[in-house]
Amino acid sequence: MKEDFFNDTLENKEVLIQPNEGETFTMNGISFTFKLTSELSNDQLGVYEIVLAPRAIGAKLHYHRFMDETFIVNKGTLTLFTGAKGNKHLIGPGTVAYAPRFTPHGFQNDTDEEVRLTLLFNPSQKREGFFRGLYETLNSDTIDPEKYLKLYNKYDSFPVDTSNMLPIRDQ
Repeated sequence: MKEDFFNDTLENKEVLIQPNEGETFTMNGISFTFKLTSELSNDQLGVYEIVLAPRAIGAKLHYHRFMDETFIVNKGTLTLFTGAKGNKHLIGPGTVAYAPRFTPHGFQNDTDEEVRLTLLFNPSQKREGFFRGLYETLNSDTIDPEKYLKLYNKYDSFPVDTSNMLPIRDQ
């Protein structure tokens, strides 16, 4: 059969994920739900629903070399840090914040209300492995900074300051 160079071949590969669907992990006042995974998107896009309890830290200042990260706030006020010095931004529902590669960023909930957001990673770089490893690492009796850094680096995350990288407030 001769290959057709002039016509598109259409495919039915759509994915629909309902509001309460997806694998969910909960730890340290944070829950994350896998909505669109690396496997479903051929590693092109990862979409994750994040819920931060009051005063919860999502991530300290870090950057990515090979993926972009987009934050969409759905509920509450998120504190977003950007730039090498961690400029502070308070962003509310409907706000979209884009952190392209090599852009330092971090986020946390500094309020007494729950914050809900959607995180998008493009490409996704198998981000689900990062979240599963994070769940394992942060649910240990003591957090091993070397293990945490190894996980971070494996999944294209690089702390700006390794002495202040763990997502806990007492540092």
